[in-house]
Amino acid sequence: MMGRAYAGVLGPLACTLVLCRGAISGGGVEATLLVACGAMFGFAAVGFVAGQLAESFIAEGVRQKFLTALEQQRQSSTGAAVK
Repeated sequence: MMGRAYAGVLGPLACTLVLCRGAISGGGVEATLLVACGAMFGFAAVGFVAGQLAESFIAEGVRQKFLTALEQQRQSSTGAAVK
């Protein structure tokens, strides 16, 4: 889910920046559009990978905290039952 969100932000952002650069520098329309499309797809791919990695890191961190809390709860309930 985060991969798609990052790709959806970074791709159009890169395209817009390249189009603005082309408009300011007075570059040719065809060349500017070609570079803008390449930047959009390239940065969308990078954004997708970065988002997927971020999502997996976050999910793993939450899972580890949950398992740690669950184990602490089990130990405290076992310790209370033994006394």
